[in-house]
Amino acid sequence: MAKEYIDIDTLKYVLYDVHGLEEVLRYERFQDHDQESVDLFIDSVKEFSDRELFPYFKEMDENPAYHKNGTVLVHKQVDVMMKKGGEMGLIAAPFDYKDGGLQLPSMAYTSTAYILDAANNHLPGYAGLTLGSAELIAHFGNEALNTTYVPKMLAGEWGGTMCLTEPQAGSSLSDITTKAVPTEEDFYKISGQKIFISGGDTQYAENIIHLVLARIEGAPSGTKGISLFVVPKHRPEEGGLQYNDVTTVADFQKMGQRGYCTTHLGFGDTDDCRGWLVGEPHQGLKYMFLMMNGARIAVGRGAAAIGMAAYQASLEYANERPQGRKLTSAGKKNPDENQSLIIEHPDVRRMLLLQKSIVEASLSLVLLASRYQDIKQATQDEAERAKYHLLLEMIIPIVKTFPSEAGAVAVNNGLQVLGGYGFCTDFILQQYYRDIRISAIYEGTTGIQSQDLLGRKISMENGKGLELLAAEIMATITAASAYDDLKPYAGKLGAKLKLSQEVLAYLMPFAQKGDFERYLSDANLFMEFMSIIVISWLWLDMATKAKQSLLKGDTKYSEAFYESKIHTMKFYFKYELPKTNALAESLMDSEVLTVKTGKEVFV
Repeated sequence: MAKEYIDIDTLKYVLYDVHGLEEVLRYERFQDHDQESVDLFIDSVKEFSDRELFPYFKEMDENPAYHKNGTVLVHKQVDVMMKKGGEMGLIAAPFDYKDGGLQLPSMAYTSTAYILDAANNHLPGYAGLTLGSAELIAHFGNEALNTTYVPKMLAGEWGGTMCLTEPQAGSSLSDITTKAVPTEEDFYKISGQKIFISGGDTQYAENIIHLVLARIEGAPSGTKGISLFVVPKHRPEEGGLQYNDVTTVADFQKMGQRGYCTTHLGFGDTDDCRGWLVGEPHQGLKYMFLMMNGARIAVGRGAAAIGMAAYQASLEYANERPQGRKLTSAGKKNPDENQSLIIEHPDVRRMLLLQKSIVEASLSLVLLASRYQDIKQATQDEAERAKYHLLLEMIIPIVKTFPSEAGAVAVNNGLQVLGGYGFCTDFILQQYYRDIRISAIYEGTTGIQSQDLLGRKISMENGKGLELLAAEIMATITAASAYDDLKPYAGKLGAKLKLSQEVLAYLMPFAQKGDFERYLSDANLFMEFMSIIVISWLWLDMATKAKQSLLKGDTKYSEAFYESKIHTMKFYFKYELPKTNALAESLMDSEVLTVKTGKEVFV
């Protein structure tokens, strides 16, 4: 295990100096908080993570969750995460005061959740899903549901899940068959099965509240006929909790995140599973997807945190491991010299800089999305709310995808820094490599996110969201252009913005002609293309802020700290930004090779 799993200075720098949390704190909704109180909360979470999460990270992988006698047995720290997390407000933090929350900005909450994820990514999901399911009840449930369930969920006494996926449907939610039959009372009879339910059961949970998508008997087919139900494992009744015919069928044994249980649940095996409708009938998918932005930010945040922890471990190793010698001016090595630390070798530095460029920009991306979310929620100005809603919608697919996909590349490079030791279980990089792989699948695969970006978000409101995002990028280009040493990089990013317009000008006619399969056939390439441009923007913004701090003589962080941000921006622009040229070439190639035709190619 490494000594450290997070760069807390970079976290606070991005939170305050780059994305300006203090500006968000000026909104009336957040007026009870200031930087000092947020810092205290962040520091308390770091101390909690140091003590209760990080020391158990490897142990939870070696002793995974497993199914036995109708329940799932998990590591004892799951109980600590839920109970202590509830006491600390880690579940309630972003909720309204009226719901028992702290009304903390999403930016601040995301920062603390990022620390938890980096310390031990097997644990925070239990609390995070409880938060998400409680949020659905608080937003759309009636007073009875709120009173019955939300307080105990926020306290960490009861867990929560979101149950969407079914064995025969996978990601195609229009094909779900879980059934809800009305009764003459206030509940429905629920029957069906759900799979891949994270945090679906533990021996420590007195109760778990499942938010279940189901089809009311006689409802329309497709997604329009899906409703949302509260289905507790044990239903509260006079005298205590009554078993609600929710069966834990199995626990999936996984490649990574082995301490975070993933369950197969059965509902209504004895025809006594009761569910309570949330909101209106047939609006379940709408309700669930109103909360999906938060879930997708959470996945991106988790991947960014795993990437950060892996980077810290590989950086520590590179600073301690002597191997080989530097080349002399004659291009030879002197065997009589002491061995060099591997961090002195250019290829190792390249891999470390690639990690740094990915994981720090991923953190910036996640906090930017949280900023947009905060302003959208807190502002009283309708025009401002509409603007930040569109900006959030535009970047959400990238927030979910880039940290997941590029984060896996970063961890892979970290493993390579360790060489043969990286492949051994005595060292932690192989665990991070396994753990991060699920991120590209959670909450909508990369393919789904890519189709969402190109198929929905680009054309949303006649391209208004894209126009707003381009304006944000241009504002950074303008600011960077004021500094002679940053101006060339601003020019490079401006050129790539124009290239994105060329790519869209080529692709859009396919959509306009109704040839959507052709239009979306290379959506994954477009996702990678746009992600690189957005990440380059975030790096240019970070470098510009660092340059301003250096010129002001700001001593909040060291001169080396600020210079490192500028250097990493230059690295990303040299090694990653040029990849957009090859992606654009593929996107604008007239040959179509992945759309199925009458001629079979898999022979």
